Amino acid sequence: MDTVLVAGATGLVGEAAMTAFAAAGWRVIATSRRTPDPMPPGDVRHIAVDLTDAQACQAAFEGLSDVTHVVYAALYEKPGLLAGWREADQMETNLSMLQNLMTPLTHAARSLQHVTLLQGTKAYGAHLKQPPLPARERAPRDDHANFYWLQEDWLHARAAQFDFAWTIFRPQIVVGAAWGAAMNPLLAIGAWAALRREQGLPLAYPGGSAHVMELVDPRLLGDAFLWAARSPAAGNNTFNITNGDVFAWPEVWPAIADALGMPLGPPEPTRIAPLLAASGEAWAALAARHDLRPIPLPALLGESHHYADALLRPGVEAVTLPILVSTIKLRQAGFPGCYDSEDTLRHWLGVMAERRLLPR
Repeated sequence: MDTVLVAGATGLVGEAAMTAFAAAGWRVIATSRRTPDPMPPGDVRHIAVDLTDAQACQAAFEGLSDVTHVVYAALYEKPGLLAGWREADQMETNLSMLQNLMTPLTHAARSLQHVTLLQGTKAYGAHLKQPPLPARERAPRDDHANFYWLQEDWLHARAAQFDFAWTIFRPQIVVGAAWGAAMNPLLAIGAWAALRREQGLPLAYPGGSAHVMELVDPRLLGDAFLWAARSPAAGNNTFNITNGDVFAWPEVWPAIADALGMPLGPPEPTRIAPLLAASGEAWAALAARHDLRPIPLPALLGESHHYADALLRPGVEAVTLPILVSTIKLRQAGFPGCYDSEDTLRHWLGVMAERRLLPR
């Protein structure tokens, strides 16, 4: 039986990978510091390890001789998120995490066939400038410091040495129900909305002017990872991936309000990150009243509230929009998946309520 190791199993991408491979009948080894919550049904076991600890990684991975595939979705981000994107120690930490996992694993897993690695639109310099419209994978590498390039170059060399294939995916904005993630803006929006509802306030749009954006449903990523694990067309290639449509926050705001059972209010431009940072006690009281999971608000959000502000207030924060990527290469390679982005938002807000992360 094929065995996939999923690194970063508690994040949006890692949860999607675990769920997709387990549902397809694969044996799944999930690794992260805390236990995945929820753990998907199927043949899934968890290894608790901190990827920044080289000795712990050596002990954890040197015996995994049966691993045939890897989905590397682990990510280190600094508190506050945005400033860290430009800092060298953040880049070096992300490189060492990949090395700490793959160095013992490639010595142990002699049947390793394929590694999937995640990047994003920072590959096109989206955190520094306006990228080309649309950004394409065939463009020359954007000349800026980025942990993507450090990881990619190291992985290419490792793949050549140990004879396995790789695929790199560059998703746009990923939203889902994973809590504690560094970049899940929908959970931050949902938490902010729940606090407003407790105060009897409508769901006001807190952002700036409308900009065209692209979402990625994590279920789409799971399907893409499965495809890449089996498709010769995916080997040693980089692909942009999105739902296949576009959206703008003001245009989907009524759908978000409807999914949350809240009336719309007039726009109130504001930064939600500092409001959420100051709402720990209010959230604890809200969670108790609505029988939510007793997860402190900072742990629930990770760094996602900073990412939400960056997307809702482009130009004010550290993102310049629009950022659009071409997904033609992925389609031409044979992957046809797509999702309606409004349906994605509604679905995952519903899952958050089912998981008792947000009030029903």
